[in-house]
Amino acid sequence: MKKMKFFTNFDREEQWLNEMARQGYRLVNKSMTYEFEPAKPEEANYRIDYRTFKTRQDFEDYKALFEDCGWTHVAGTKTSGAQYFKQTGDWGDDDIFSDVNSKAARYKRISDMWLSLACSFIPLFAVLISTGAIHVTAFVKPKLLYYTPGLWEMSGSQFWRSFLFETPFAVMRGFSWAVIPIMILVYAAFAYKAKKEYMKSQQE
Repeated sequence: MKKMKFFTNFDREEQWLNEMARQGYRLVNKSMTYEFEPAKPEEANYRIDYRTFKTRQDFEDYKALFEDCGWTHVAGTKTSGAQYFKQTGDWGDDDIFSDVNSKAARYKRISDMWLSLACSFIPLFAVLISTGAIHVTAFVKPKLLYYTPGLWEMSGSQFWRSFLFETPFAVMRGFSWAVIPIMILVYAAFAYKAKKEYMKSQQE
């Protein structure tokens, strides 16, 4: 079974995964979607970290460190960032993080990733706008997004066939600019969470 969800709060994501385990679904993979397999309902304890690794050996050493502490790596790759762990026994700590600062640091790492991604798209979009591939006036003149020659002079079924065929592509052209502000908003959400966690650590 596959489910698609998006979280900006690791604690809520962990709670959701634990609830899925209570319903009899065990996490086996995470990419664009969460992939579960049927299993015996259980009181599971999932924890999530966010790290990327330059080498395979660093990644394997990272997983081995957690396994030695009673945590099994269930999803995540060397470059995926999000790493999912499940507690395998009653021994050891109930959390993979030793302190609040460590938990806050994962938000900092993921917020930096989103900011870098947004910044890398800015030159690309500047080029697309300068070459006319993206029309900044499309909000007031949406016809500019349609490239079919003579589309607006067509009529009847010929017009509707051409119009409906190209509309999905026109929408993508018109809203591709939204990628940058969306990335910045996601960055802001994780950056705010990181700051909140760091402030909590200071109070403790």
